[in-house]
Amino acid sequence: MDKTILILDKGTTCTAWNYSGQRLAAGSTDGTIAIYDSTDPASSIFNCTARFKVQESSILKVVWVPPEYGDAVACISADGTLSLWEEVAQDADVLLWKLCICFERNTSQVLDIQFGDSHTCLKLVAAYSDGQVKIYEVLDPLELEKWQLQAEFQNVIDLVSKFGNASCSAASISWNPQRGELQQSSFVLGFTSSVPLLNSSKVWEFDQDHQRWLPVAELALPEDKSDQVFAVAWAPNIGRPYELIAVATQKGIAIWHVGSNPDSNGRLLTEKVAVLSGHDGEVWQMEWDMSGMTLASTGSDGVVKLWQSNLNGVWHEQAILAPSS
Repeated sequence: MDKTILILDKGTTCTAWNYSGQRLAAGSTDGTIAIYDSTDPASSIFNCTARFKVQESSILKVVWVPPEYGDAVACISADGTLSLWEEVAQDADVLLWKLCICFERNTSQVLDIQFGDSHTCLKLVAAYSDGQVKIYEVLDPLELEKWQLQAEFQNVIDLVSKFGNASCSAASISWNPQRGELQQSSFVLGFTSSVPLLNSSKVWEFDQDHQRWLPVAELALPEDKSDQVFAVAWAPNIGRPYELIAVATQKGIAIWHVGSNPDSNGRLLTEKVAVLSGHDGEVWQMEWDMSGMTLASTGSDGVVKLWQSNLNGVWHEQAILAPSS
């Protein structure tokens, strides 16, 4: 029998679970963020423990920082503002949420953000409506208000090309979930924009030797490079000799294998192994399970679909979760 674990505020626009699944952050149309906590994990009942004002405009996205950096969330507002809020202890052990930093911006708006945790520092990648990508980093986990801009570039393979008048309506970012001292930071990014060269999903990797970010793979066939990207998702890897990345466009959800050994030009071998269709309309979001074997997708049709591959590597629809009429 289904059981309600919490009731969200009217006007809730976005939500995000923390790493352990014991806390939920929810943004609303009135510019507030509500934090829900599980006071008794055995009963799975959540109560609102905090509510604070972020902006006058609606909250479009909220993301938790990695757990080793404390309890903090970054949020994107409808006016394009990006801010970071941290839970701190006040007198008598009262917990309050305070503003750590509001990131500077020009006339462009922030479209998507994701945190990436390397072995040296915490990184934040942000995609903007003018096609720019900015990488911020903070070196001290105890000073989340001290972020510095590490890099800025556009999502193109030809690093010489610049598109000053690009107009982007959406972007999707997914970090490589693997972490290790010998593995460089990397993420995949795709845009929905007016510039075809910006759209296709590219894998970006930090070149330690030259201290810069380089595009090492493009997840699009020649005839698909202008397709607008709705969502990307990088799967956890627990023993595969290749990486697994899902890319959603108007043509469906493409499943890509990405090799780990670069060629003489520094590019990684890519192979599109499947195209999954089944959603009526755009795919809004995709998430992999912890094993990297099951992909969940949802979109404008209000349906959640689960996808898996069989032992022969053939991908199929495993389950459909649809709202009751």
